[in-house]
Amino acid sequence: MKPYGYLRASTTGEAVGAWAARPGAQYLAGGTNLVDLMKLGVAAPRMLIDVRRLPLDSVDATPDGGLRIGATVRNSDLAAHPAVRTRYRALSQALLAGASPQLRNSATTGGNLLQRTRCPYFQDVGKPCNKREPGTGCPAVEGIHRDLAVLGHSPHCVATHPSDMAVALAAFDATVRTEGTDGPRSLPVTSFHRLPGDRPDVDTELRPGELITAVDLPPAPGVRSVYRKVRDRASYAFALVSVAACLAVEDGRIRHASLAFGGLAHRPWRAWTAEERLLGAAPTAAVFEQAAEAELDAAEPLRDNAFKVRLAGDLAVRVLTELAGEAA
Repeated sequence: MKPYGYLRASTTGEAVGAWAARPGAQYLAGGTNLVDLMKLGVAAPRMLIDVRRLPLDSVDATPDGGLRIGATVRNSDLAAHPAVRTRYRALSQALLAGASPQLRNSATTGGNLLQRTRCPYFQDVGKPCNKREPGTGCPAVEGIHRDLAVLGHSPHCVATHPSDMAVALAAFDATVRTEGTDGPRSLPVTSFHRLPGDRPDVDTELRPGELITAVDLPPAPGVRSVYRKVRDRASYAFALVSVAACLAVEDGRIRHASLAFGGLAHRPWRAWTAEERLLGAAPTAAVFEQAAEAELDAAEPLRDNAFKVRLAGDLAVRVLTELAGEAA
């Protein structure tokens, strides 16, 4: 048993100040990932700063017609929120595709964004792992990597980000709002998570001690969305491949298209190349196939996960075709 301190913060300022005063501290919300990592010996915080009682648990309309989601809003509550279900359907679907009902009742919006990889080498302290201990190596490159990255990886790490919610937020161009010792800040979800490069131990662009306070969704008038996930079993499994797509069609042409993949990279993979091919084009299967192929041409699969590239392309075409049919 490794001892640690505990503090329940009542304001964001108190939470941030407590982190700054206590090296080795970590924020605790739902704890559905952090507590597991503590049990495994992967995480060993010296202080847990409990942020569950902060006034960050509401979903509110913004003046521009979007939504502001507090960082401690539970995944189950967010999935059931009427505005999310009707205007941001892919987000509700992504949340319901993740974990079990019991975990969704505890997991929070901010914590979901910050969950760490489920790579088996990262979670096993008896194995080397650059993400856990920089410089020790990445045995997954030559070892067990069927479920791991085909895009954006490096020789230092081939892990994938496990979040379903983050994939949908990337497709919706959401913004993460934070509070730190330097004051408030906003970061696009699409650049919030980092690719591994030579520092796979650094997951996000958060500064030390920065606390996520909210996630903002922009308005999405006339945009239809859907989230689909392929996994090894029907429930309680992380994605082999997932797709979140948003589409709007006017006069037989695609007015808006956004596409994000999960299960393929170290972060939710926004398909910018595919979107360029889609914008202004006719919503046909041939166009969707060409766009998906253009995006996935950059894939560099490992020995045992090349199937993910074809799977991702087929899933993207299926999802886009479904949305085009709804828009017709």
